[in-house]
Amino acid sequence: MKIDPISLLLDKNLKLDKKFYFISGNEITLIDKISKLIIENFKSQKNFSILQIDTMKGMLNNPGLFSDQNLFVGKNCKDINQENLDKVNQDGDVFIFIQENSTKIKGVKNMFSKRGDSFLIECYDLNKDSKIKLLNNFIKINEIKIDEDLYWILIDKLDNRYIFFENTLNRILQNKKVISLEEVKKLLTIDDTGKDRLFFNILNKNYKIVEIYRDKILSISDVNELFYYCKFYCQMIIDSKNEQDYLEKIPKYLFREKAFLIGLYRKYNDKKKRMLLDLLVKTERLLRRQSSLSIVTGLRFFLNIKKITIS
Repeated sequence: MKIDPISLLLDKNLKLDKKFYFISGNEITLIDKISKLIIENFKSQKNFSILQIDTMKGMLNNPGLFSDQNLFVGKNCKDINQENLDKVNQDGDVFIFIQENSTKIKGVKNMFSKRGDSFLIECYDLNKDSKIKLLNNFIKINEIKIDEDLYWILIDKLDNRYIFFENTLNRILQNKKVISLEEVKKLLTIDDTGKDRLFFNILNKNYKIVEIYRDKILSISDVNELFYYCKFYCQMIIDSKNEQDYLEKIPKYLFREKAFLIGLYRKYNDKKKRMLLDLLVKTERLLRRQSSLSIVTGLRFFLNIKKITIS
């Protein structure tokens, strides 16, 4: 059967009792969040052993792999079909299959949606309704006071990618019972002046980038501000399906930089987009753990964007 990933995240009494979990979609950070949630849920329930697999056929030919408390996790696992699922359906193991969307898995997804022993969980970018549910839950848990205008600014401006939505929200609301519009604007507003201009030097020689960086980035707060500017521009690249889609995402106030941005986008393929997303996610986690990036770490992050771009 099919289940909404946001419902799983918000279920306070989450008790999973299915045999198979097929997690798919195109929102990588939400896929990662849901898979970790399910794994941790089973580990806490029965102390399952976690085993990575890449094919069902090899397991079926080696029954010694199985015990009473195995949780098998397969990323892009092969040989998923009704026959193989039925063969392992009688033992006490649990299976999590993780596959990003492709035309090849349409039939597999349909199969899991019809099985009573399975959850099909499709992960896509957050929409307005999803953001409302998540924000309402966060406000309730943390007993936050927020006025209506600011509430809708957050719904509109927070990232559609789950991990960035969550991390930015945590940074805005951490250890506070009341938040101000000024605090939110500091993290979410993008303008055409100041430190974001550094991004348009991303293709310069490294020594020139270092020179400009040292001139503009003088404090830890400057590093944090630069990160969110870079994330904005990088996210446009990652989220765009093609060049026309990317063009439509470029804000009107960046008309002078349009040629540069188009040239930058043309340097990216799907593999490099994934690398860029991975860099953003890792940096965001570092921000969350340490509250702020050091000036040196910020420079390394910026140079890594260039490295991915020209690779």
